[in-house]
Amino acid sequence: MTRGWTWYVIVLVAINIFGYLALLWWTARRRPGDPKPDDTSHVWDGDITEYNKPLPKWWINLFYLTIAFAIGYLFWFGGLGAIPGYSGWTSNKEHAAAKAVEDAKLEKTFAPFAGQAIDTLAQDPTAVQLGRSIFSNTCATCHGSSGQGAVGYPNLTDEIWHWGGAPEQILQTVLDGREGIMPEWGTVLTGMGGPEAVDYTVAYVRTLSDPDSLQNNFMAAQGRKLYEGVCAACHGVDGSGNTDLGAPDLTDAYWMYGSSRESLRQTILHGRHGSMPAHRELLGETRARLVAAYVWSLSHNATGTGSPQASQ
Repeated sequence: MTRGWTWYVIVLVAINIFGYLALLWWTARRRPGDPKPDDTSHVWDGDITEYNKPLPKWWINLFYLTIAFAIGYLFWFGGLGAIPGYSGWTSNKEHAAAKAVEDAKLEKTFAPFAGQAIDTLAQDPTAVQLGRSIFSNTCATCHGSSGQGAVGYPNLTDEIWHWGGAPEQILQTVLDGREGIMPEWGTVLTGMGGPEAVDYTVAYVRTLSDPDSLQNNFMAAQGRKLYEGVCAACHGVDGSGNTDLGAPDLTDAYWMYGSSRESLRQTILHGRHGSMPAHRELLGETRARLVAAYVWSLSHNATGTGSPQASQ
């Protein structure tokens, strides 16, 4: 907080405290000419009289005590902008102390699972339940509470993994994050094949998951040459992708951004940028292992003996 704001707070506090003191003093004193407490001449229905009696002394003194308490509180805990209290207390210190206590409890809970393999943890019901809780608090915002994802966010319940589905690959994704970048190729393709080049490429890409549809498909035939000249470097000549680059397999039926011609056209024209944040500092390695084990279990059977398709 700047010095100007500190002085602003100090002035506000002083006005309030001295204002309360002045108000109490002014309303508690009797001035010359005031009627007696029982001589107000305000009478209704012949026997109901309004009096003007002052508040009891103990009540007035209680108000003064609350003001004295407020001044003492400000002195001890602070509250005048950037000026610290005598005790040195701050909400940040209290939060840090409380967090340290809770972190110690969490570490005790997670300690039995430290360093264990992901596929081993996935066979432990307690570990999976803990991983599910971490997933719900940390990952469900993007991937959904069931892990089935959404447009632009991968489905974690199938066996399609752009960065590899082996246990350690999933753990690396959770710990260090991923950056999936599909460059803009519209200008390049147009320069190579004319204004319809992007549409030709889309037509060919759509045939990769259905090779029979390539026959007698003029647009796809034109797009094949463009694909092999531009796209094959990342996705492979056969379209099976590259997990080292995060380049998705184009031969399956899964399309993270949608499978329509317009969606594919937008992807090629303008590119895509998918970012999976790193969670190493947020979760720590043991909690990352637990959530990775839960994610791995979503696409494997209950005993964790399934085999991920590492090529996807």
